Amino acid sequence: MEKREKIVLTGDRPTGKLHLGHFVGSIKNRVKLQDEASKCFYMVADIQALTDNADNPEKVRNNVIEVVLDNLACGVDPKKTTFFIQSQVPEIAELTILFMNLVTLQQLSHNPTIKTELKERGFGESTPFGFLAYPVSQAADILFCKANTVPVGIDQLPVLEQANEILKKFNATYNVNLFSKITGVVSDIPRLVGIDGGAKMSKSLGNCIYLSDSDVEIEKKVMQAYTDPGHIHVEDKGRVDGNVVFTYLDDFDEDKKGVEELKAQYQKGGLGDIVLKKRLTKVLIDLISPIRARREELAKDPKSIMKILESGIENARKEARKTMIEVRKALKIDYFS
Repeated sequence: MEKREKIVLTGDRPTGKLHLGHFVGSIKNRVKLQDEASKCFYMVADIQALTDNADNPEKVRNNVIEVVLDNLACGVDPKKTTFFIQSQVPEIAELTILFMNLVTLQQLSHNPTIKTELKERGFGESTPFGFLAYPVSQAADILFCKANTVPVGIDQLPVLEQANEILKKFNATYNVNLFSKITGVVSDIPRLVGIDGGAKMSKSLGNCIYLSDSDVEIEKKVMQAYTDPGHIHVEDKGRVDGNVVFTYLDDFDEDKKGVEELKAQYQKGGLGDIVLKKRLTKVLIDLISPIRARREELAKDPKSIMKILESGIENARKEARKTMIEVRKALKIDYFS
């Protein structure tokens, strides 16, 4: 088989600033992959954000720069990665419509990611079709530039599986080898729990520590973090499993031996939650404060951020136009080529 180059596509919905879950779940891999891939694309997924924010487009528009700032501050480099806005590449919408013919309503409604997010948002019978069909749009997001590598959180893997089913059906139906299998790159921390101990850190659930939080905000949130409700007094034996503070120390504290010693002491009794939370606060401030400082500096010149996006959109559209020439030819709708 022909060996294909590694092409990376990643992105965020502009519905708010990004948090630690985004950082460990995908941003760290974005920074790594941009030095390994032949092409990297970062998409501000504004159309996808509108699937459940259609009545609040200002929210989406106002957060476009915010998610770009977070990525730039973490080290995603516009010299290595093409930054673009989804809505400004109309070929993606065209490809989405064509892909819709290759997937059934049953497949979409049974997608585990969709089912979970529908439950979180409480749509019920009032589910917007755009929301239900966003895995189709996501397949087009990835394949417009023939991407085959996507850094992703573990909860998004079913969406990638759907995209692979669509591309396989496209290749088979039209007897082409246009798109290659998409590989999801899952981080070593695929799902970060929220400070409340919930299933995951999520903007919509309000249980986040943001990459732009001040030192005071970080401390306040850590002090609210879920520990062991049965650990009331310092001398009490404490539980480590399900304890958010220990989960975060495992994920972010580089002194692994020290953390294991703290766990042993906590389980025996004689170690208070405040001591642990103060340690975690310092660890997170040391991680976030340089990101926040770079972000604040970049935010002083919003015009330069828009220039990065404008240049990236031009590059993304070039790739999209090349792909759509081949797609239209495969579907016999290249009438005037």
